[in-house]
Amino acid sequence: MEQLNKRVRDDLAKIQYATGNWCIPHKHDGEDVLDVAIIGGGQGGLATCFGLKRRGITNTCIFDTAPKGGEGPWVTFARMLTLRTPKYVTGPDLGIPSLTPQSWYEARYGAAAWHTLDKISRQDWQAYLDWVRDVLALPVKNEHELIDIEWQDKLLKLTFSCAGGVKKQIWARKIVLATGIEGGGAWHVPDFITKALPKTRYAHTCEQIDFEKLRGKRIGVLGAGASAFDNAATALEHGAKQVNLCLRRKKIPSVNPYRWMENAGFLSYFSELDDLTRWRFMRRIYDLNQPPPQDTFWRCRSHPNFAFHTGTPWLSVREEGKDVVVTTPHGEMRFDFLIIGTGFVIDLAQRPELAKIASHIALWRDCFAPPEDEQNTLLGSHPYLGERFQFLPRNASDPLAPMLASIHNFTFSATPSMGLSGSSISGMRYGVEKLTFGIGRDLFVQDGEKHLQSLLDYNVDELVSLEPPQFA
Repeated sequence: MEQLNKRVRDDLAKIQYATGNWCIPHKHDGEDVLDVAIIGGGQGGLATCFGLKRRGITNTCIFDTAPKGGEGPWVTFARMLTLRTPKYVTGPDLGIPSLTPQSWYEARYGAAAWHTLDKISRQDWQAYLDWVRDVLALPVKNEHELIDIEWQDKLLKLTFSCAGGVKKQIWARKIVLATGIEGGGAWHVPDFITKALPKTRYAHTCEQIDFEKLRGKRIGVLGAGASAFDNAATALEHGAKQVNLCLRRKKIPSVNPYRWMENAGFLSYFSELDDLTRWRFMRRIYDLNQPPPQDTFWRCRSHPNFAFHTGTPWLSVREEGKDVVVTTPHGEMRFDFLIIGTGFVIDLAQRPELAKIASHIALWRDCFAPPEDEQNTLLGSHPYLGERFQFLPRNASDPLAPMLASIHNFTFSATPSMGLSGSSISGMRYGVEKLTFGIGRDLFVQDGEKHLQSLLDYNVDELVSLEPPQFA
């Protein structure tokens, strides 16, 4: 690993041209102002910070709610054995060979181990991200939860809740929201479940679950996505008596659109398409959904006490003695505990940091009217972003428009506008390039007059002698 660390430093030194900081320092009431505050210390936040650094924007800081090593889902609520992406997909390395997952894996386990590897384990992925953070010396402040964003004096005033309930305020010119899958809303449990059952009888797949307590229990799982199958498998491996997985669809999704999307054309240029074409792309992608990987499916099917039920939505639930009774179109099912794999909703108002300004942010339904037979409520709820991932105002004359232009949304909710980006390993490199170019453009243009003055003041002689050198 030490040899690899040296390779990284050597590689970056060879391509360091024009990566020195060029941003002009800003102050507010004597306090330093960050050029960019990045919210989220997972893979998207780390890659964004590195991308900005490569463009000479170094007055940045990453803030994450979790303690160090617990950023993102990988060692918290992710329950897959391995990543769902192929091992050759790259991300936070941004094209630097020595920073790729392969280089890290071979340095740690050997080239032969990489050759025989199918997919990277989630624990190794977290260890790789920790290494990227350390070897690049990226500035991260853990246990900082963003709870409010205000606009004062043409700057963003960020309020964080820190360890021990301490409040801290940071000033920034720009902010990047790299808060992952749920960064555009909240994890979702249907109302008919939350209103009918005490919290002790169910959990969402995003929550901490004590699977040992499910040993010998009858478990009902709702959902067709990979996380539903991951949690079903985990319950089975911890000795659940029976696991029944139910899904609304008449067949389990089998086609993975992510594999199609992993080409430079789509990853680079999707956001340049017109609205109708982007809408049609996303309707198809969202309709296909992402299926459970083959190994995840077999992980469940290897247990004789597992069953799945297609075309079986849950219509209602109730508690009846020791049982949780689920009503389906095919009759009732009885369980001891429910695991809910119904994903998340896109609703900016449910994000604490955006709650006060959510009503000002343009959504797709505000900006685009699809043909009558191509309506999609879910797509319409996503924010309609500008070309630099920035929020746009619903009303062009909104006084908060400059504030919204300073907030860049690098979460999953950016997908209909920008394609795969911050919350997807597959699209990260291309998304970071577009995001950091746009941020750098804004920062330079905002200070254009100051940069001009810097040139006018520049007076470093390169020609220092008019006489030829004297040789002996």
